[in-house]
Amino acid sequence: MLQAWALEGIPEVSPGDDLVDLIANAIARSTPLADGDIVVVTSKIVSKAEGRILHADDREDAITEQTVRLVASRTSPTGHVTRIVENPLGIVSAAAGVDASNTPDGTVLLLPADPDASAREIASGLRERCGARVGVLVTDTLGRAWREGQTDHAIGAAGVHVFEDLRGHTDTEGRPLVVTMPCVADEIAGAADLVKGKAAGLPVAVVRGRADLVGDLDLPGARTIVRPAERDMFRQGADEAYAEGYAAGRAARA
Repeated sequence: MLQAWALEGIPEVSPGDDLVDLIANAIARSTPLADGDIVVVTSKIVSKAEGRILHADDREDAITEQTVRLVASRTSPTGHVTRIVENPLGIVSAAAGVDASNTPDGTVLLLPADPDASAREIASGLRERCGARVGVLVTDTLGRAWREGQTDHAIGAAGVHVFEDLRGHTDTEGRPLVVTMPCVADEIAGAADLVKGKAAGLPVAVVRGRADLVGDLDLPGARTIVRPAERDMFRQGADEAYAEGYAAGRAARA
């Protein structure tokens, strides 16, 4: 049976705060951790603890600085510009993950510089502090191609198998599974988000019931979830791809 609960009592996080200590103290007031639990941590508090706060009056400038590649850009009827970009982590998302919510005026929050390393540090500290072999996911809220709305995804992982590779197994009818490889890290991130919420001030949750996914701290991290460029069939937005193809055609005719 899968269980998930949010940890209460984690205070506002500031640069330099010890997240292991804050999380362990919240756990001490809640259900003790057990071997195989997965602790899911919202990336915002990781960024705050690591001082990833940028003093920027213009969020758009911060997005530009964090943009490695523009995927698509659209201007709404009200003049608001939405940019889908690839950020330095290789993640494609709106606004490069730059967040201006729940931050002091004149500042924006960047994603952790290395979410997998952040997850390993938290997981190692919690294993030592709580005496349980746990995994850790660091998550962020992302949109999805072809679907409205947002959900949480894993951007950092330690001690957790991010995929459940079912290739080579058979389905209930005995047919071989050829490409089935669920991204269980994202599924767990979404489940944890159901109990953390977006505006409840509960940035950490525990998911119990998938101990089979918890392993050594040096398991491949969430960086492996990002699809390599050579296998990405959607590298550009529709308008951008059309414009590039049109320009290439005109150049060839010239």
